[in-house]
Order: sequence, then structure tokens, then C-alpha cells
Amino acid sequence: MAGLTEMLNASGGRESAGFLNTIIEQLWPNINVAGSRMIKEIVEPMFATMLPGPLAGLRFVKIDLGNVPLSIDAVEVHKTEQGGIKLDMDVVWDGKSDVELDAHMVPKLGIERVQLKGRMSILLAPLTNIIPLIGAAQVAFINPPSLKLDFTDAAEVADWVLIDKVIRKCIMDIICSMAVLPNRYLVKLDANNDYFQTYLPPVGALRLTVDRAVGLRGPQVTGAKRLLEKMHIKDTPDYFCKVTLGSEDEWRTSVKKDSDSDPSWNETHDFLVADDEQDITVDVQDEDLVGDDDIGIASTSVRHILLAGGEQELPLTTHQGEPTEARVVMRAQFFDFAEDAAILSGSRAEQDQGEAGQKESSRIAGLATVLIGNVRGLQPDYQPGGDDGDEKKKPLPYSVRVAWGERDFLTAGQNCTTVDDAGNVSYNNHPAFDQAFRFPLTGAALAAEGGAPAFRMVLLNGKRECGAVEVPFEDVLGAPGMRKEESFDLGAGVSVRARIELRALRPAQLD
Repeated sequence: MAGLTEMLNASGGRESAGFLNTIIEQLWPNINVAGSRMIKEIVEPMFATMLPGPLAGLRFVKIDLGNVPLSIDAVEVHKTEQGGIKLDMDVVWDGKSDVELDAHMVPKLGIERVQLKGRMSILLAPLTNIIPLIGAAQVAFINPPSLKLDFTDAAEVADWVLIDKVIRKCIMDIICSMAVLPNRYLVKLDANNDYFQTYLPPVGALRLTVDRAVGLRGPQVTGAKRLLEKMHIKDTPDYFCKVTLGSEDEWRTSVKKDSDSDPSWNETHDFLVADDEQDITVDVQDEDLVGDDDIGIASTSVRHILLAGGEQELPLTTHQGEPTEARVVMRAQFFDFAEDAAILSGSRAEQDQGEAGQKESSRIAGLATVLIGNVRGLQPDYQPGGDDGDEKKKPLPYSVRVAWGERDFLTAGQNCTTVDDAGNVSYNNHPAFDQAFRFPLTGAALAAEGGAPAFRMVLLNGKRECGAVEVPFEDVLGAPGMRKEESFDLGAGVSVRARIELRALRPAQLD
């Protein structure tokens, strides 16, 4: 792997993209049709599971993205270590859309304008000798983009501000789950593309320490706080921090009770890193019985804090962007991956208190990745017709659950039988799932009594379990390159093609 300094400074320079914008402008009518179809097929079903109450029934009645195309700028071109091409670019879209949503018990809603802005990464891999020369494209925002929606008919809806917030958050959650690093949206350009050659692993991990804050001022006095004052109850700030890196899970520090203006945490957490441009955000809060109060927010990036020598004193601003006199001190150390089983084996015996207040049990010693390809030998299964009087049976989707220890993930569902509007049946007994799942290897998990848990892959038809296989951790640890790839037998003539690989973390070396 390239040295840390080389990775952080690697850039071919940012270029304008006039000719690409001209191409996008010419293709926009086609992008409008294809994009509208994707929104209908992908977003609408997710509304049903992610939106609360009557909003869960929202359906797209009309989708027209308008005639204003998105634009790109500041394009950088990189070559990946796996032999692919990575394009990073700024994406801006101020679209005059015509979108209508409707549902029972909810007045019709419209979206007349969409404003989207962010930096996007497009991975083209693998490169092949057969036209179109590229096996697949994977699209992702490096950080969650900014999104603004202008709704029509809003005045007719009671509690509109709340509904607006809920719908916007749902859409952002969908974008983050599908196309914000480390998640990438896969578009196959070659039907025979091998996903295992397409997948790009994380570049490493960042051990991030929230050291202390300086010059904090308590929250503004609200009606609830005035009531506490009248009751002679002193409300001393109880400061804590919420920390995010890209779209990784949020981490919270402990709460410093009855804090002064300079609380010290000195607590550490490990984050997986997919790109050195990923943002690090620190949100300082005051824990309160009547709702946590915003104190200030600061941000940097993986690249900036490492190029600063691994330590930064970041200014805090209010959530409205106004400057404050407060600052928060952060430290960071970068770790890259190594094919070294000794590191993983050695971490089992290290259960003492880790540096900077982080227990060894929660520190990442390595990473396990399970890639799921296709499943072969499936047979169609059906559920009864719906309650609407339709007697036709509908195919049940298959999915694969992947588990290790206390964590488990589920692939998207795939049907091996499809029926078109004319009633014609098509059958595919080897659908491709093409998904990857990451399991951080902590000291506690590696040192579990009885040994590290096995990897478990379970085939589900709807909610029914219809096949499973377990792969012992030691089998993967002892395999060449700590990688085990084969078609694993699930029983009853069904197999799943999967790759399980382990990587150890080691401190990155400056070059």
C-alpha cells in the first residue's frame, strides 16, 4: 500500500468539466426518464418501511425532474490499487421538478424544486479488454450531500414543518444507505461483471480522540430553564460530544456532569475510512432532562487532521453557522490494513485498558469482510394473493442474512421468478446479490470464550429460513492471505458464492 503521506497528497489536480457538462445536458432527457423510474422503483418501497403513520402510504403519482440538468466541476482522476479508475467531482443540481405524491389520509403533496450539492466519487472497475472496457461503475457521495426540497400545497397540511422534516430526513437516510461512503450504488456495465473484482475495501481506520473543549458557554435560557430557576434548581451544563465520520455510525462520548467551561473527555473511538476526504464532525451538546441543547459544532476531514500532524484545535460554531469563542481539541492516528494473522492473534491477549480512555475490548484490531455474490439452485416459492381479491400468487423474494457475533446484515431481496403484465413467467435460479458487509474485529470478540465466533450465512425465502452454512473463524484466519472464497453449500442443492476475508490493522507509516 502507498505510504500515508503519499496517499494524502495524491492528486492529479482539479479540472473543470465543460465537455462533460455538455454531454450531461444532451443526455438529460434520457437521464430524466431513467432517474424517474429508479426513484419510483427504489424510493417508494422504502417509504413504506421508513416513514411513520399515514406517511408510509406515500406513492409517486408523477415524477418529472425538469429540464435543468445537474452540473459537475473540480474533477480529480485517481488510479486505484485494484487497477480501477476513481473520479471525484463536485455535483450541483438546482432542478425545477414536477413531482406529485399522494396517500390515503394525507393531502396531495408536490415537489417543485430540488437543490442538491455534494462531492461525488465514481469508481470504474474492473478494467477489461472487452467493450465497454469497464465492468461496472459505483457511485457514491464522499460525505452526506446537502438537500433542500421546495414543496407545493404545503399550506393545506397541518403541522407541515414536522412533515417536511420527516420526509426530508427519510430521503437523506435513503441516499446515505445507498450512496454515501462507505456505501456505493452499483451499476453493472458488463452483465458478466464479477462483483468480487469490483469491490473496493476501506483504505484503513482512524483512531480519533476527543481530547477537551475550551471556552464553552452554556445554552441559552429557555422557558423550561427559567422554570427550573424559579424552583431554585441549578441547571449546570452536562457536556458530551456526538462524533460522526462520513455515514459511519455516530459515536458519543461520556457525559461530563456539572461541567465547567473547559470539560475534558480524552476518549477514543475507531472509525473505518473509505476516503481521506471524508468529514469528521464534532457536535457538542448539553444533556438536559427537557431535551439536549446545542452548544456548538466543529468539523474537519481525515486528510486535514492527518496533514496537521494528527492534532487540531477546531473552532466551534453554532448550528446556525455563527462563530463562537469556544474550541474543541482533537487527536487522530491512521491505521492501514495488513495481511498479518499474528496481529489478530496477538490482540486476543490484550484486554487491558487502552490508551486515551478506550478499552481494548472496543478498539478495532482488524476487519472482516463478507462479500455475497450469486446463489445457485433456487426454486420458486410463492405467497398467497393479496387481500384485494387478487387470487394470483406472488413470488417471495430470497435474501441472505450474514452474521458474525452480535452483528448481522441482510441483503436486498431478489426474486428468481418474475411475471410481467401479460402473465409471462421468467425464471432465474442464480440471482446475483452483489453486496459486501463489514465486521470490525474488536479485542473482546477475538478473545471470546470458546474462540472467535463463526461466520454464518442464512438463506431466507421471505421470512422463512431455508438453508444455512457456518464458516469457522479459524478456517479463514488460516487460509492463504486470510481469504476464503468458494461456493458454500446451503443444503438442498443450493449454494452461495461468497468471499470472507480478514485484515489486520497496523499504524500507518509516514513516508
